[in-house]
Amino acid sequence: MRLLKSTVHADLSHLAPTELAAKSFHRQAARGIILKGEEILMLYTERYHDYSIPGGGVDEGEDIHTGLIRELEEETGAQHIEIISEFGRYEEFRPWNRDSFEVVHMDSFCFVCDIHAELGETKLEAHEIQNGMRPVWINIHQAIAHNEHTIANSPKKGMSIERETFLLKQIVAELL
Repeated sequence: MRLLKSTVHADLSHLAPTELAAKSFHRQAARGIILKGEEILMLYTERYHDYSIPGGGVDEGEDIHTGLIRELEEETGAQHIEIISEFGRYEEFRPWNRDSFEVVHMDSFCFVCDIHAELGETKLEAHEIQNGMRPVWINIHQAIAHNEHTIANSPKKGMSIERETFLLKQIVAELL
């Protein structure tokens, strides 16, 4: 899948590429781009005051497509999910202070998908519920403007908002 962007979090910029590799573990995520005209299915997270593309980590032994479908069902209640095409991969190195690793090397594989018009029940994890995560349809330009405002003004923004905003702009440039 084509690489859209590769980033290193500012807190890790002092590390050489070999140090990044030595101190990191690799995690794969699958994200689904679901559009209805200029409306896009997003996850709004109250804690971070941001919009993100639904999807998440691929479980061990799970292929990327199966992980994508599972994540979309869990996070949005999407039904009858069809993967239409690959969109691109966003690679990032972020701080990680668990499991004796300092860095997570995250590859987010993004796919254009289609779903049944009606969403079912979500199956959010406890931390997602606690963070106030919920699926919403929103105009993509409004989601970009909202995230840009959060980046510029909010002390509680999460680490993924730059990725999400970049991806939203790529979607506008290539798919709308």
